[in-house]
Amino acid sequence: MKMKWTGVLPATTTQFKPDFSVDHAAIAKHAQWIVENGCTGVVALGSLGESATLAFDEKVEILKTLVAASDGKFPIVAGIASLSTMEAVRLAQAAEAAGCSGLMVLPPYVYSSDWREMKAHVQAVVRATKLSCMLYNNPVAYKTDFLPEQIKELAEGNPNLHAVKESSTDARRVTAIKAICGNRLAVLVGVDDVIVEGVAAGAVGWIAGLADAFPRESVALFHYAMKGQVKKAAELYRWFLPLLRMDTVPKFVQLIKLVQAEVGMGHERVRGPRLVMAGAERKAALDTLKTALAKRPKV
Repeated sequence: MKMKWTGVLPATTTQFKPDFSVDHAAIAKHAQWIVENGCTGVVALGSLGESATLAFDEKVEILKTLVAASDGKFPIVAGIASLSTMEAVRLAQAAEAAGCSGLMVLPPYVYSSDWREMKAHVQAVVRATKLSCMLYNNPVAYKTDFLPEQIKELAEGNPNLHAVKESSTDARRVTAIKAICGNRLAVLVGVDDVIVEGVAAGAVGWIAGLADAFPRESVALFHYAMKGQVKKAAELYRWFLPLLRMDTVPKFVQLIKLVQAEVGMGHERVRGPRLVMAGAERKAALDTLKTALAKRPKV
């Protein structure tokens, strides 16, 4: 399947059984559900997918499950992140062999260094396969910031780098990338509570988090923004923002999984060192969700 870096592509959670083994049936069901509700594909093994807690073989099996669940009807994008360049390259090649349509290339989990080393790492992964690739820029989480000029340099040297997931939380970065790269790269928003601003700046896709629980609302918001339907976008955005902001805090995995569980589309379980939400934090999250559900708009 040819990869199109447009639309709403949720970064999906990894579902676990009570013994914390991977729940492949739940993963497949969830992927099909979000696409049935308007999303254009699935991005697996990202930060939200708890990739750092998964063994290499578990990652490969998850990708195989998702490719089978898609049955060729929607693209599966594999998040490629590792402590080492060598393992990242192996995972990229395994993703291609599993039938994935694209790769989301992250910097290394722990080691953050200069541009020379990060460029070498990204290029090794991008050049390991013929798959369409998206660079993931998230300086907040990974302490590595790919500047627009560096992104342009990567694009010029790697023909199969087709997109960038911009998660700096600054919509001005979308403008800067578009200004320097033109239409060479598709820019996708990677932070939920800047989607409308990002689209206004020129983004053409959304790697979404709360779409795991609210796919129809996410798709509607994205399309309103893309079509310039300002009033409809503003109204839906105001309703959605308290939930979307759950994607922007350190416990975003636990929060989004909690919301998924509450709407009946997933489990709350997370692998350590994470723990499920508890106490006042849990109550606040549930209160936010309860308020949102009480005023849930029809889309």
